[in-house]
Amino acid sequence: MRRAIRAVAAAVLLAGAGVTAFVGAGPAQADTQICDQYGSTTIGGRYVVMNNRWGTSAQQCINVTSTGFAITTQNGVGSTSGAPVSYPAVYYGCHYTNCSPGTNLPMQLSSISSAPSSISYNYVSGATYDAAYDIWLDPTPKRDGVNAMEIMIWFNRQGSIQPIGSVVGNATVGGRTWQVWQGSNGSNNVVSYVAPSPLSSWSFNVLDFVNDTKTRTSVTNSWYLTSIQAGFEPWIGGAGLAVTNFSAQVNSGTPPTGPTTPPPGGSTACRVTYGTNAWSNGFTADVTVANTGSSAVNGWALAFTLPNGQAVTNSWNATLTGSSGAVTARNVSFNGAIPAGGSTSFGFQGTYSGTFSTPSTFTLNGTACTRA
Repeated sequence: MRRAIRAVAAAVLLAGAGVTAFVGAGPAQADTQICDQYGSTTIGGRYVVMNNRWGTSAQQCINVTSTGFAITTQNGVGSTSGAPVSYPAVYYGCHYTNCSPGTNLPMQLSSISSAPSSISYNYVSGATYDAAYDIWLDPTPKRDGVNAMEIMIWFNRQGSIQPIGSVVGNATVGGRTWQVWQGSNGSNNVVSYVAPSPLSSWSFNVLDFVNDTKTRTSVTNSWYLTSIQAGFEPWIGGAGLAVTNFSAQVNSGTPPTGPTTPPPGGSTACRVTYGTNAWSNGFTADVTVANTGSSAVNGWALAFTLPNGQAVTNSWNATLTGSSGAVTARNVSFNGAIPAGGSTSFGFQGTYSGTFSTPSTFTLNGTACTRA
């Protein structure tokens, strides 16, 4: 299935109908019912909720609460080999000139220090849909039209549907393992992260997915984050699906240190011990990073390249960006500090084909490490 271009399809429909893309209902005080095709309202004084029925003429209605929304009616039917019928969602940022109140988006990625977000979904049975969290990026501070890059996080999918493009591997992002799809809908590129089983709620840093996408695409820190959205793409049915809670915040400042920038407050002289256990087509790796410098390391990123044929399937005690080729392991919340003379460890499991071998070089926050 190839999902059609939501924004472009909407623009075509709007041009034919001679109406505006968003019909504002004003800030929501009590629950607000929206059945208008592109109707929207605001909640919490900072988010926009939109009905966004772009792929069908059949009625769709949503009930907007103070913290999210629920689909109450969805009569459209889409082909499971084609596009969904709509994308009702709540968002922070700018979407087709409709910006959420007081938003600081678009913001250049190089100026973002963190982007914490939290989402809770309610699912139903008997419908065909995905629960989609969207992150939109563009080389310019775009407030209207189609952005160049869409990052989708599929928290759940029901029915015979699939993301745009094809599977390119697995990745560990935010401490969770995701199946990664990559492709284009003809107007923008799409990287999709699909949860292996339904995930009903989660708090995470949006930048974790942005950073992984940067390793796979042309996105750089000069690009802009324009909006963060969470909702549903229904194909068939969907009444009862709900976003029960949504929050998003984009903080400005110096971004977290990556593999090429040493963090403040610590030298990066290091030694890596890389122990493995391999069998016919799989392996585990136990990695110990020792700080051989004179001061503590506060926040670390260990970069290395897996040999051809190897791919990561899951990890522990670190967040891995990239599942094959170039990989970066970053600390999690409890092991970011490595005192002088101290060490920390993490591990991962993977698959391989051909002759098994190990990475030849490692860098900690951009500085080459010795190999134990």
